[in-house]
Amino acid sequence: MSNLAASNADERPRKTNQPPSSSLSSPSLFSLPLDMVLNVLARVPKRFYPILCCVSNKMRSLVRSAEIHETRSLLGKDSLYIFFLDEISSPLYVYWYTLRRTENRTTENLFYPIEFSTPRDPCTTRMLAIDTEIFFMTPCTTRSLKLRILDTRSRVLRQGPSLLVDRLSTSVGLVGGKVYVIGGCSERELLVERFDLKTQTFEEAPTPDERDYRIWIYGVNVTLDRKVYALCPREGMASYDTRDGSCQRSEMPKDKWRRSGTCVIGNVLYLYFSRFGLMWYDTQLMIWRVVYGFDLDKAQCVGIAEYYGKLAILWEKPSPVSRESKEIWCTMIGLLRSDVGIHGAAEPSQLLGIVPYGYLMRCCLSVSA
Repeated sequence: MSNLAASNADERPRKTNQPPSSSLSSPSLFSLPLDMVLNVLARVPKRFYPILCCVSNKMRSLVRSAEIHETRSLLGKDSLYIFFLDEISSPLYVYWYTLRRTENRTTENLFYPIEFSTPRDPCTTRMLAIDTEIFFMTPCTTRSLKLRILDTRSRVLRQGPSLLVDRLSTSVGLVGGKVYVIGGCSERELLVERFDLKTQTFEEAPTPDERDYRIWIYGVNVTLDRKVYALCPREGMASYDTRDGSCQRSEMPKDKWRRSGTCVIGNVLYLYFSRFGLMWYDTQLMIWRVVYGFDLDKAQCVGIAEYYGKLAILWEKPSPVSRESKEIWCTMIGLLRSDVGIHGAAEPSQLLGIVPYGYLMRCCLSVSA
C-alpha cells in the first residue's frame, strides 16, 4: 500500500455543515400552519378523501375533522341539488332547486330554483353526482341508454360516449374513479361495464356471479366498501363487488321509504323509513339499526344527502297559507359512531321555502367542487 493510500485510510471523515443524506427529510404538508393545511385540503375533491385517509393517521383525522368541513363551508365548496317531479303536469316535468351556504357563513343556507337542460324522461333516468358534474343514464329514441353529463358550473349538458351494450334500464355506482353500469340488457343478462373518468371511455367489468337481473333494473343505488348496492322494497338488497364480480343478498326492514331517502356518509349507508325513521346498515352484522338521539315526528317525503360532513334531511309540510303549495323544511344531523351504534344530534330545523303542492321530491344529490 502506498503512503498516500495509507494516509487516506487513516484520515477521519471531514466534518461538514450538511447533515447525512439519510437524515434529509422532504418538506411535509404538516410543517405548514394548520389554517394553510386546511385551506389546501379543502380544495381537494371529496371523492379523493378516502385515498387521503390511507396516507397516515394524522391525515385521516384531519380529513374527517369538523375543521375541514368548516373551511369548505367558508369556500362554498358543497351544495345540494334537489330534483322535484311535477306529478300534476302532463307530460311530467322536472324542476331543480339548490341548497347552498350563504357567502362567508357556516350556518345560513339559501334555497332557490335553478334552470338547466336535463333529460326529459325523469322516471327512468339514473342520476349520479361526481364532483361538480351530474351523470345521467337516460333512455333515447333507439331504445338504448345514453350517457349525458351536466356541468353544474356552466350548466352545459354534453353527450357522453356510447355504452358497450344496449341497455333499457340499469344501476349505476361510482367506485375508485370508475362509474359501474349494471344490468338492464335486452336479453335479460346481468352484464356490467364501467366508465373510466380519466380516459372517458367504457370498458368491460367483472361478470356478476348471479343471474337475477330484476333488482338491478328497479333498485336504488349506493356504493360503499368498493361495492355497488341496489335497494328495492320488494327484492331487498343486492351488492356487486367491483373487484371480482361476487354478489350478495340481504333483507330490508318491512317499511315504506322513498328513493330520495338514501345516502352514504363516511362509508355508512343511511336510509329514512316511514315508521322506523333514520336507520343505518351494519355491514359486519348485515342488519339495519336505528340512529338514536333525534326524532322528526315521522316526517314524510324525505330526502337526505351529505352536506358539509353532516346529514341533511329535507321534508315537506302542508302550507298553512294555501292548499296549492307546501313547505320544504331542513335540519342538519351530526352523526357520532361508538361501540354501541350511531347517535344523531339534530340542529334547529329551518324553513327553506315553498313549492307547488304537486312537486314530489325524487332525488337529493350532493355536489362538491
